[in-house]
Amino acid sequence: MPPLALVGNLSRDVVDGGPPRIGGAPYYAARAWRVLGTRGTIFARSGPEDRVGYTRHLTSLGLPVVSLEGTTTTSFSFHYEGDTRIMTVVQPGDTWVPEDAEVVPPGGWIHVAPLLRSDFPAETLEALARGRHLSLDGQGLVRASEPGPLRLDADFDPAMLEHVQILKLAEEEAEVVGAIDKLGVPEVLVTFGERGSHVYFKGRSEKVGAWPVAVDPTGSGDAFSAAYLAGRSQGLAPAAAARQATGVVGALLTGRAT
Repeated sequence: MPPLALVGNLSRDVVDGGPPRIGGAPYYAARAWRVLGTRGTIFARSGPEDRVGYTRHLTSLGLPVVSLEGTTTTSFSFHYEGDTRIMTVVQPGDTWVPEDAEVVPPGGWIHVAPLLRSDFPAETLEALARGRHLSLDGQGLVRASEPGPLRLDADFDPAMLEHVQILKLAEEEAEVVGAIDKLGVPEVLVTFGERGSHVYFKGRSEKVGAWPVAVDPTGSGDAFSAAYLAGRSQGLAPAAAARQATGVVGALLTGRAT
């Protein structure tokens, strides 16, 4: 099987005023790959105050981890108003530069998981894509990198998508981005939470079933992306990979997997 990797910043998350906890795609992807028994390498960055503890937490999940030291850890706070999650950017994290791509072995499949638009500029995505199948989380297109209530807009550099082969968007991100068929990305996933997902590939759209409702679904999209990419790297067709990813998210949300 070709090598599989994920790169991204970790985050410090505070939910409903509780104690800070580890967050970010490196953590949720590691959980998803553990459920699948997939051997993927996590390349994660956090600030010096969190690096040791967060790296220990990640490695306890049983996957190889490469920890990069940043200047600060991305920080968010969340609270819920009914079923609506209200998210605040407390502190943006570090920007990955093209030279950072050198730590990732050549070839294979890689998921790039920005928390905010500033995490992975176009030139860094180009470097990460060389000789690899590159998947991108679309929140890195639309999430403004500024402290305060999370703001989504379409003010992203179109060059960010030039080397992307798989793009994953949540429903609200897809609404901001606009016409999916105009993005120039060969493979696009749009997730709708409890209403399932749609896979757009080679001019066709296919609906895939849903994952269960959860009180706190934080990280579901990250787990979905990681499990999807694992399926595609193993030769699954897009819809089959999306069904596999949905099953993994369901297992994590219902406590059948940890």
